[in-house]
Amino acid sequence: MRSSIFINRQENDPDDTDVDESPGGTKMSEERNVSIEETDLEQEAGREEDISEQRRVRREKLAKLQAMGRNPFLVETWDVTDHSEDIKTKFELMEGKEVSIAGRIMAKRQMGKASFIDIQDKLGRIQVYVRQEAITPEEYEVFLTYDIGDIVGVAGEVFRTKHGEISVKCHRLVLLSKALQPLPDKWHGLKDTDMRYRQRYVDLVVNPEVRSTFILRSKIIKEIKDFLEGRGFLEVDTPILTTIAGGANARPFSTHHNTLDIELKLRISNELYLKRLIVGGLDRVYEMGKMFRNEGMDKNHNPEFTSMELYQAYGNMEDMMDITENVVATAAKNVLGTMVIEYQGKTFDLTPPWKRMSMQDAVKEWVGEDFSQIETDEEARAIAKKHHLEDWEKMTRGVVLASLFEEYCEEYLDGPIFITGHPVDVSPLAKRDPKDPRITRRFEAYINTWEIANAFSELNDPIDQYNRFKEQQEQLEQGDEEAHPMDEDFVNALEVGLPPTGGLGIGVDRVIMLLTNSASIRDIILFPTMKPV
Repeated sequence: MRSSIFINRQENDPDDTDVDESPGGTKMSEERNVSIEETDLEQEAGREEDISEQRRVRREKLAKLQAMGRNPFLVETWDVTDHSEDIKTKFELMEGKEVSIAGRIMAKRQMGKASFIDIQDKLGRIQVYVRQEAITPEEYEVFLTYDIGDIVGVAGEVFRTKHGEISVKCHRLVLLSKALQPLPDKWHGLKDTDMRYRQRYVDLVVNPEVRSTFILRSKIIKEIKDFLEGRGFLEVDTPILTTIAGGANARPFSTHHNTLDIELKLRISNELYLKRLIVGGLDRVYEMGKMFRNEGMDKNHNPEFTSMELYQAYGNMEDMMDITENVVATAAKNVLGTMVIEYQGKTFDLTPPWKRMSMQDAVKEWVGEDFSQIETDEEARAIAKKHHLEDWEKMTRGVVLASLFEEYCEEYLDGPIFITGHPVDVSPLAKRDPKDPRITRRFEAYINTWEIANAFSELNDPIDQYNRFKEQQEQLEQGDEEAHPMDEDFVNALEVGLPPTGGLGIGVDRVIMLLTNSASIRDIILFPTMKPV
């Protein structure tokens, strides 16, 4: 087996040999190359015993460095003054100037007494020219033992090679951290995508597009927050551990607090705490954070996910529609430069206003059942039986309507579109529609057939709220693990007085999936939930 000290040394003028970057690393003319996709260990990389051998060799190199008094793990800091892409984009101003950069070695090419390395930092890659005379022969020999993946600090002068490559001419080179594990070869070709999620730290190193996705995620979240704060909303924090998991119909995670000897649950929503703040006089509040639901996992669902909820005193459902369509469109415009996005071969125009449609009209159009003509639960159950809905015998009219919509209509909602008119039976926290008390002042927003937002004119009648909670509690006691539990303290808060209020919840992860063209929610969560191996 060969180490990373290079062969084929030549005395060529390094400026006569240039490097072209390629997606998998760097491309070189006739010189000896080492990169992520082509290393001197490439033939052995697929065999576990040889990877173990590589680890052994790297540890031996570390031991030699430590014996020389060059333990990289004792280095505490490096003064970084510039980054790769800034140097490239501002080259006319930077040429000839001294810079100090740091990053991971992603490629090495050696030609006698001179070498090129590619350094990857948080913004991208830049080429570094290392010449023996510039750092002394002794330092150069030590440098030749450095491996792909090692982290180094480089001080030097910005210049352009004869072939036009913007580079840094090294005057000082320091090993800041030794990579004891080799980076994977041909990472793009791995079929086991689970490995990318389990070892996200490696995924981020070798896949630039993954880093770009998470940078975009951060920018999208910032745009959402800036938009809300521009409208006078105050960011707040509410409990994650609660005695009652309310605010949504979902199955919670449970745990036990030893000191208090009580059962606690991870929140499934932060809605009821935020409404308490509206009662307390904080008229516009929002919180973006993690929610937890002990439910199924698929490309759109992770047990731990990011949601944003906001509440606006003296607002209503229409105000929430305005915020929903504008916050999503503004984030797209400011981050992507356009309100027309491409997602997995589809095109969506996010420009407001978005289409509106009632749930009843959707069921009439795509199921062929007109609920304006259906008055009783018995009539509705007959329709449920006809369309093969499970447990149809127990359903109310409203539950049948909502179930038909969910089962047969959502697949047509490419959107963006608002669906309104949800039955009271499935909306225990929404205000009744004064024109039809069987439905609520509620909407859900859909894009790409996904629900991305849910909003109400909030129910502020404490008597009505108590009765709805009571009905939900009965369903919970009958075995419905997703029914909403009774929360008497929240009812008490409503008795203190909740002003007319608009409330909105947005699935931040799904919005980010759409705006980053990511096929799975696991692609936009840094460390998604995984089954242990």
